[in-house]
Amino acid sequence: MNEQFATVGDVELCYETFGSPEDPAMLLIMGLGTQMIAWHEDFCAELVSRGFFVIRYDNRDCGRSTKFDRVPPPTIPQLLTRRLRHVAYTLEDMADDAAGLLDHLGIESAHVTGASMGGMIAQTLAARHPDRVRSLASIMSSTGSRVSGQPRLRAYPVLLRQPPRDREQYVEALIRLFGIIGSPGFERDVEGLREMAGLGFDRGVSAAGTGRQMAAILASGNRTAALRRIQAPTVVIHGTADKLVSPSGGKATARAIPGARLVLVRGMGHDMPRGAWPQIVGAIAENADRASVAAV
Repeated sequence: MNEQFATVGDVELCYETFGSPEDPAMLLIMGLGTQMIAWHEDFCAELVSRGFFVIRYDNRDCGRSTKFDRVPPPTIPQLLTRRLRHVAYTLEDMADDAAGLLDHLGIESAHVTGASMGGMIAQTLAARHPDRVRSLASIMSSTGSRVSGQPRLRAYPVLLRQPPRDREQYVEALIRLFGIIGSPGFERDVEGLREMAGLGFDRGVSAAGTGRQMAAILASGNRTAALRRIQAPTVVIHGTADKLVSPSGGKATARAIPGARLVLVRGMGHDMPRGAWPQIVGAIAENADRASVAAV
């Protein structure tokens, strides 16, 4: 890895780039408690081959970016009742981080792709800073509404479980996790997942940081009204077998954003299996082309 760091306000973000800075920028934003390495290097290479300068980064409170340990994370009862005593930041703050990273790199606007919570951040960036987002791809995400995109009951323990502190136990726990929320319609890459989980553990995992990120999602509430202001060409991608963010979340997102195209990937759960990459990368690139045509 070629990790670099950008200071954005009071936050230091760890990031990595792929491809030529002369090409149009593609900013990748990952989800809840998930490091930038979840954007697999081969996935990034696919986007580079489509002519993009790819940027992936660790959100605040994740990986090697700044942790907000001075603020206690929410308790499980607070999360379940949505009565939060401490909120360290919101999705708007995290969207501003993304805009600040573009500033650091000298990029006026970028194609933006976000997965899960990263989709929420990408949506917020497009609504809050419309001049910075050339196109938007929202993957396995939602609007924040309580009536769509909610997890199946079986997935709730997954959201609230404390991760093991031992490296091998952490790796095996992540493999079990994706056995529950992963894609039943695609071949599982267990060894690839084991490698990513081990690297993530070595880079630093933070259950408290994940809790604070979850509080940011809850504190930001229903963003449907803001999504209606998005001007960027948008594609919404969602798996039909997603147990963590139900497909209704993707459908609601596509309804809320003017002109958004909905792509449902049959058999995909709450991950991005290699077998689904042709559909995902193809949809992202096609949507970016829409932005290029609109700009002419």
